[in-house]
Amino acid sequence: MLKKLMLIVNPVAGKKKLKNLLLDVVEIFGKGGYATTVMVTGRRGEASEFAAFGNDFDMIVCCGGDGTLNEAISGMLQNNITIPLGYIPCGSTNDFANSMGVELDIKKCAESIALGMPLPLDVGKFNERFFTYVASFGAFTASSYSAPQSIKNVFGHAAYLFEGIKDLQSIKPYHMKFVVDDKVYEGDYVFGAVANSTSFGGIVKLKNELVSLNDGLFEVLLVKMPKNIADLSVIINALTTSNYDNDRFEFFKASKLTICPPGAMSWSLDGEYMHTDGDVTVNNLHGAVDFVK
Repeated sequence: MLKKLMLIVNPVAGKKKLKNLLLDVVEIFGKGGYATTVMVTGRRGEASEFAAFGNDFDMIVCCGGDGTLNEAISGMLQNNITIPLGYIPCGSTNDFANSMGVELDIKKCAESIALGMPLPLDVGKFNERFFTYVASFGAFTASSYSAPQSIKNVFGHAAYLFEGIKDLQSIKPYHMKFVVDDKVYEGDYVFGAVANSTSFGGIVKLKNELVSLNDGLFEVLLVKMPKNIADLSVIINALTTSNYDNDRFEFFKASKLTICPPGAMSWSLDGEYMHTDGDVTVNNLHGAVDFVK
């Protein structure tokens, strides 16, 4: 008897790579023993609504960008859906997929999911919202998603850096306090990220040995306000080489933290913007999702 699979598809993700391969993907899942129901999103938030009906299926597979994946996971956790989740990445940056070692070729990825075994994956809870791999604020948060595609194609990783910090005078520091157990990190930061990933936003990369995606811990990186151009140069070099062992950065791990911002703040959760007004509590939901790759 065939098992039932819900395939949630964002048709406009990335460069619409799935458009000509959708039937191939459905055929691959069919050969793997799944009867596939395709659910196509037409607006923001719809992937969460589809995922809420996951108890009628044996597996959910999300095909889109990191934002679509965030919606699917949010819909599952909000409705206590505990079936396995697969992800076919079709976005622009695919930070999460790169961290997880997910196959980027669509057909190969579908084949891997059809035969794969679920593994536990940590998920972040940011107040009452969820994030899959990063919650961030500051100088690079907006630029990482606003740099023109043509610039990204030519300059790659450097495009994000220069778009975010091309003018020292434009960098705005935030006086923030991060409380982890009985320790407090406090200062003027131009960027901060609470992450469960080796890369995020196309900008920041962490060495693989520093990150485990199912250890119950976040990696927290804070970038201090540069005092001058020389400081800025050190920060750019550190971001380029993924070497944060200097006094311009704070780097630590935490399963739970309280963040005290100066007031209203703009954040990015897996590339989707949200605002807060007041303190924020971030929790690591250890092994919250059974992820198939």
